[in-house]
Amino acid sequence: MTTETIRTCDVVVIGAGPVGENVADRTAAAGLSTVIVESELAGGECSYWACDPSKALLRPVLLHADAARVPGLGPAAEGPLDVKAVLAHRDRMASGWNDEGQAEWIASAGIELLRGHGRLTGVREVAVTTPGGEVVRLRARHAVAVCTGSAAALPDLPGLAALRPWTSREATSAQEVPLRLVVVGGGVVGVEMATAWQGLGSQVTLLARGERLLPRMEPFASDLVAEGLREAGVDVRLGTYATAAWRTAHGEVRAITSDGAELTADEILFATGRVPRSADVGLETVDLTPGDWLGVDDSLTVTAVPGDWLYAAGDVNGRALYTHQGKYQARIAGSVIAARARGEAPDTRRWSPHRATADTVAVPGVVFTAPEVASVGLTAHEAERAGRDVQVVDYDMGQVAGALQYRPDYRGRARILIDRERRTVVGATFAGPGVAELLHAATLAITGEIPVERLWHAVPAFPTISEVWLRLLETGCRS
Repeated sequence: MTTETIRTCDVVVIGAGPVGENVADRTAAAGLSTVIVESELAGGECSYWACDPSKALLRPVLLHADAARVPGLGPAAEGPLDVKAVLAHRDRMASGWNDEGQAEWIASAGIELLRGHGRLTGVREVAVTTPGGEVVRLRARHAVAVCTGSAAALPDLPGLAALRPWTSREATSAQEVPLRLVVVGGGVVGVEMATAWQGLGSQVTLLARGERLLPRMEPFASDLVAEGLREAGVDVRLGTYATAAWRTAHGEVRAITSDGAELTADEILFATGRVPRSADVGLETVDLTPGDWLGVDDSLTVTAVPGDWLYAAGDVNGRALYTHQGKYQARIAGSVIAARARGEAPDTRRWSPHRATADTVAVPGVVFTAPEVASVGLTAHEAERAGRDVQVVDYDMGQVAGALQYRPDYRGRARILIDRERRTVVGATFAGPGVAELLHAATLAITGEIPVERLWHAVPAFPTISEVWLRLLETGCRS
């Protein structure tokens, strides 16, 4: 017999990943009783199957590639990586897929963690089915926040269940290196996992449907990443995709590509996009469509639900599918919930802590490949499509002294977009070894709308890769 309990609190957060934790942290700190509901591991996708474990796999691979080209280190880096040690490091970074530490932090923040599957059942109501089968009905006085994230999108291929393909989860948690791996998808997950597993000893074949990798990036960045993957030994095939795939009786994967080729591998990874985790959170009870992205305004309030009580932060709203952006949204959502609970109207000024603006103005992202790609703001194509009059300024990063100190055969390129009328930077892309650490400076320049005349007075240290900023400004002002 199923038992039911009815409880009341101020705020219910569905999903205890980084986004949900940040919403709950803000509301609990404001004195609101907060219950966070989680059906898997507290800490979420990023901690166990995405950001942390993927970068733990990639960091040794990227360092190994760099070290092989540094004078004096080459011979020391000639041998293969210690795969066992790399996987053990990955396991540590994923906390052994144990969320005890995260649960302790949640409790220390004054938040109650309720384990189970949470579903909306009406206005400010959530029913949680616990692992033991009990149903706890939560009634929120002020708000419910849906922070359930996204999941891997799989193609519509027959026999997919029997194929047992990898998604990003299996690709970041695998305990053995497959001898042969087919990666389907040329986006961020595809190129990063191709980089990692090729570096760990797989023979990787990468299938990209488009004519270039990373289609949302500047074309020069796509070209440099494709070149780097091929140099590492990845078989990169552009303009092709899998039309059929199956697993043989011997456990091998066979795949047919759109150009008629047949591939044989040990595993196949589908890195073909993301879908919102909203199919089973009770959206139908508040007149929303299960499986849809949850549309929100800049206060992270769900616009299609009246009453200003339902919020959605992170991937599930589709605004910017990055953990750091989700946490940014979460801090804003938590502040808005607290303000409304106090009877205050949220501040609507542009740079208010109650309004998310970075999701459209300056979204930073890094692709951890060899070479790295770091970008923020608009690309040249996006600026043209938006009708922005911009000056495109490029510079060969191999001409920067700090880059040559990084490694003598440095290959990379930098681009900034300058709004001709306002004389501010509206986009930046860097491609090359070690460029990830250039990104926050570009994000500050764009977010702060700093005129290029002021940027002249931000003097980069010599010799560092950051000196590329001086070279870009020199090139732009001479144009």
